[in-house]
Formats: sequence, C-alpha cells, structure tokens
Amino acid sequence: MENNVLITEMEDVRRMLRPRREDTHKGDFGHALLVCGSRGMAGAAVLAAMGALRSGCGLVTVHLPESERTVIHCTCPSAMVDCDPQGHFSALPSNMERYTAVGCGCGLGRHPETEATLRSLLRAWHRPMVLDADALNIIAAGPDLLGLVPEGSILTPHLGELRRLVGEWATAGERLAKAADLAVRTRSCVVVKGPHSAVISPEGQAAFNTTGNPGMATGGSGDVLTGLLTGLLASGYGAFEAARLGVWLHGRAGDIAASRYGQNGMNSRDIADCLGEAFRCVEG
Repeated sequence: MENNVLITEMEDVRRMLRPRREDTHKGDFGHALLVCGSRGMAGAAVLAAMGALRSGCGLVTVHLPESERTVIHCTCPSAMVDCDPQGHFSALPSNMERYTAVGCGCGLGRHPETEATLRSLLRAWHRPMVLDADALNIIAAGPDLLGLVPEGSILTPHLGELRRLVGEWATAGERLAKAADLAVRTRSCVVVKGPHSAVISPEGQAAFNTTGNPGMATGGSGDVLTGLLTGLLASGYGAFEAARLGVWLHGRAGDIAASRYGQNGMNSRDIADCLGEAFRCVEG
C-alpha cells in the first residue's frame, strides 16, 4: 500500500475542478436525490441538502417523511421535496429516472421497513450513489447488500461504521488494507473519515487529505459531506475524483469556519455555510 498512496493538495483540486462554461444551464449539472432524515432526525436531511446545494449541481431533491417537509422548505428553499408517507424511509422516491446520483443514510434510522426499502433502492438504482451513516449500518447487518452497491459509488464510514463493515484491525496499516479491500470488492470509493481522511479508489489506491481540523468532530459534519459528494457525483465527476474534491473542500470549509468561530465554537452548519468560500479559494 505504501507505493500506492497519493496526497490531495490545493494544486490537485484545481486540476480536478471543472470550470463552468458561459452557455450552461441547470440541466447540465445533474440532479441529486438525498434519501435522508426520519421523524425527529430532519436536521440530518437539512445539512445534507445544504452540502448538495453548495456542490455546483443543477438540482437537489430531498426524500423524507411528509411530516418533516416544512423544515426543508424553510431552511433550503432551493431544494425540492419528495415526501414519504411514513415517519421513516418506507417507499421509493417517485420518478427515479430523473436523478443522476443518490445520497442515502443521513438520519435514516433503523426501522425494519427502512431496511427493506433500502434493499429495494439498491436493487432499483444502478447509477452511482453515496452511502453513509444508517445506510452503511444496515448494509453491515446484511452483508449480501454489499453486492447490490452500484459500481462507482462512494461509501463514507467513520471508524465505527468501518469496523462494522470490515471487522477489527490491529494497526492503521491493517485498517487501510481492509478499507482498500472493501473498495475493490464494491468497485466503489471508500472514504475513511477522520484526521487526514483516506479516500480509496475502486482499484485500492489511497489519497490522504490535507485539510480539516478537530473542530469538525461535531454532529452533522458527515451529513454535509454526504450532500456535497452526492452533488459532485450528480454533476458528472467520477467517484474517485468527486471523493477527493469533496473531502478536500469539506475540510477547507471547516478550516474557514474554525478561523471565524474557533474550533470549539464552530458547528456543522458553519461548515456548510463556508463551502462557497472553499470553492472560491480553488477557483481564484
């Protein structure tokens, strides 16, 4: 693995980020669907939507319980809402063919019907998706679901979720090797979240991130990342490129937030709000 490691720096991100042509319109940048949130956990869907809306994608739709729809309309008026009739994920979103990427898992919960509906989503959706949080926990409890993960997807486990997916490890090197094996088996990227997050390609190559700070260890930070990555996938970036871009920009936004509020005073909403400035750092 030592000979198969990259470091993601500002120069790499500038090379990867695509400029926007003057004659473009929203249809050129994809439509992201976020299957996130449940009754009492709508904040996760809000933060994911904020991340997606700052990604540069053309359209964002959030699928969440009808009872929670107002919070999206009030906090993210640029996003559309597709309503689930239950207080948890119980039905596939309508008109799935109109989306270009799906992000799933933030605040989803572990209701038995949610587990069954996630299985149906994985069977019905064959384009790239971002899987996080409870989506990963459900997959870990039903290992056959790994075979249904669409090629070119992005899995974003923190260390606890990774442990549930691949088992225990004794050293950091063994952890990285197990995460790389997961990426190869699923033909997808695996983002191992933490200090200097590792982004692992479907071929097992690892790229370590250089942005971010301890203030980002706060509830909802990962939800913002899920939305951002989903938006980048929807825009047409490949999984490895989207993951490297998104993780770097997310960390850069966290650094900007820390410079404004301090590492102890910042929260996940601040990270989402600073994503625009993170993009501007790269574009400028």
